[in-house]
Amino acid sequence: MRAIVYLHGFISSPQSKKAVMLGDYLRNCVTGVEYEVPQLHDRPALAFDAILAACARHDPADLTLVGSSLGGFYATVAAERIGCRAAVLNPAVHPHRHFARYLGPQRNLYTGETFVLTDAHVDELRALDVERITRPERYWVFLETGDEVLDYREAIAFYEGALHTVVRGGDHTLISFPEHIPELVDWTMSDPVPVGGNPQ
Repeated sequence: MRAIVYLHGFISSPQSKKAVMLGDYLRNCVTGVEYEVPQLHDRPALAFDAILAACARHDPADLTLVGSSLGGFYATVAAERIGCRAAVLNPAVHPHRHFARYLGPQRNLYTGETFVLTDAHVDELRALDVERITRPERYWVFLETGDEVLDYREAIAFYEGALHTVVRGGDHTLISFPEHIPELVDWTMSDPVPVGGNPQ
């Protein structure tokens, strides 16, 4: 059975709008797909342990990770390690280079939980980072040029050779996401691309 694991972003949760929209579509319009949205800890090392645990329940050939922002980074690291596909939504690229500006108290937008972002968080992101993707054909990158948090051009360069959907305007929340859900789900249901092949 095919499976989708959605990875939410920084100070977000499984109740994020995109996670819920994708889940609603799968529940109402699709059969034969398992859907899971793990709660990710603010500490990157612990978050990634939870991601690997969720992935371990599925055959990599049947698994697609969908990750938003920092979740896109996690999805990329996991895809490189286990060989599954990943769709990344306004993904964070090399996030340890940018997180220093957010050091200090943080509050989860959905749960209200608070924590302090420290250098230890940044170090854990650095330890997880991948220099480059090895098989671009297993990635689909969704970007909006109006992203006010991340420079979409960094993602275009990092995911060179991957399938790209770039929408002019928008913002970091990827407001065009609802219109992409059907084709994204169709992609997850298609056969995996062989090495050297082209994205579906």
